Amino acid sequence: MKFLIYLLSIIIPIIIIYLEYKNINFSEIIYISLAKIMLFAGDSKTAKSFLIKLVTKYPESYFGHKMLAEIYESEGGMRKAIDEYVQVIDINKKDYNSYYKISYLLNDLGKKEEASQMLEVLLRKKPEMIEATTLLGDIYCEQERYKEAANIYNEALKYNPTNYELYYNMGIVYTMLNDFQNAKACYEKAAAINTLLYSGYYNLAQISLIYNDLEEAEKYFMRSVESKDVEPKAYYNLAKIYIIKGDKENAIKFLNVAIEIDHNLYKKAENEPLFFSIKSYINFPDMDEEQNLTTTLTKKEIKVQEHLESTMKLVGKLSLNNIRLKREQRENIQNKEDREKE
Repeated sequence: MKFLIYLLSIIIPIIIIYLEYKNINFSEIIYISLAKIMLFAGDSKTAKSFLIKLVTKYPESYFGHKMLAEIYESEGGMRKAIDEYVQVIDINKKDYNSYYKISYLLNDLGKKEEASQMLEVLLRKKPEMIEATTLLGDIYCEQERYKEAANIYNEALKYNPTNYELYYNMGIVYTMLNDFQNAKACYEKAAAINTLLYSGYYNLAQISLIYNDLEEAEKYFMRSVESKDVEPKAYYNLAKIYIIKGDKENAIKFLNVAIEIDHNLYKKAENEPLFFSIKSYINFPDMDEEQNLTTTLTKKEIKVQEHLESTMKLVGKLSLNNIRLKREQRENIQNKEDREKE
């Protein structure tokens, strides 16, 4: 025991001298370690008290301010967290993650302009930072600054050429700009990278309908039904496609499946001219049955789907005249074949 005591009395001072020589604050290590132990034990209040003592005694403590900021953020104290992250950046100008954290928190507080300004500065310094690009793109889309959003996504693709989210977001931006050809190309690239991108397939199906490509629309809607977010709407649109093709049996089947999943589609189906011929076959849903129609779609995704739906109505591709035209075309082809056989 005596030997160990003598040994430690030599080793500990040597360690402290070495740390000071390397400009490592021994007191900071102690405070940070104690704060981490308290956090592990679930005592964030004591952890904060240790860190506050540390940054009060050593205002230039990078790790103290950063850890304190993270605790405030986890507790929902956004403004206090921002203040601490600002201190972190003042100490270390190259802490780009803290730049992003401030932007993220400002956005959460509704300070969009301040958040976007910080993100623009951050992306000039670190253009490959995908989180910053995504957040700034979301802010631009919310403000309907779609061309600016397209520019930052294009820039980010130089550094992240295999990122499916960038292509998907580009597709959304081009959709809102009514550039459906480029939107389609972006959705297809996103889906090629991530084959489970069902909302992307749904958007592709809607674009196919706008261009009256029923076969392609049917294919994409069939892929998108695997997502609960778009499943009822996909079945509803498939019913429209089959009515146009003259396949009433499948139209009735898919329409009733859509209404069974989402009862709100019943009233919509009743008022849809396309379904007048099969109106008597539509099953009335049990309105007393409780439905849990939660969605994981973002506001941006919902908005783009609504935009595509309104565009379809505007161009009038799915109209009764369209049905008549297709039926006439099929009859003409059939008559021609019959005459040739004769």
